[in-house]
Amino acid sequence: MAKYKITLTKTEHTELEAILSKGYHTSQQFKNACILLNVDEGKYSKESSVNREICKVLKIGMRTIDRVKKKFVEEGFDALLERKSPDRDYERKADGDVEAKLIALSCSKAPAGFARWSLRLLADKIAELGYVESLSYETVRRVLKKTSLNRGK
Repeated sequence: MAKYKITLTKTEHTELEAILSKGYHTSQQFKNACILLNVDEGKYSKESSVNREICKVLKIGMRTIDRVKKKFVEEGFDALLERKSPDRDYERKADGDVEAKLIALSCSKAPAGFARWSLRLLADKIAELGYVESLSYETVRRVLKKTSLNRGK
C-alpha cells in the first residue's frame, strides 16, 4: 500500500475547520474533514495523529483513512467534499409505446382464473406479447402510478 502524505494549505485548513464548526454538511463530508485535519502534516496543523488513534476516535477502519488520503492526493480537495454523480446511464425499458400498451392492457379484462391484473401478471404478459424482452413488476408499478386512470372503481 502506498503511503500518502497530506499537507493542507491555509485555505483548505480553514475550510475544513468551518465544516466541523458550522453549517449543514453530510456525514461523509464531516468524516472526511475530521480525517484530513487529523492526518495533516503541513505547517498549519497543530499535531498529526496516528491512523490507529483516528480509527478509535471516529469509529472507522484503517482502509477508510487510506482511501480518503488517496482520493485527496489523486483527485484533489474538492473531490472529497462533493459527491460524484453516477457515471452509469440506464436505458429505459418502458418507453412511450410500451407504456401505452401496458396501460391499455391493464384496462382490459383480466385473464381467465384471475379477478384482476396483478403487477407480475402485467409484466409477464407484456414480455409474452413481445413488446419488451423482460420487464420487472416494479417498472409496471411506476408506469401505472404515473397515470391517473380509474381502473374499474
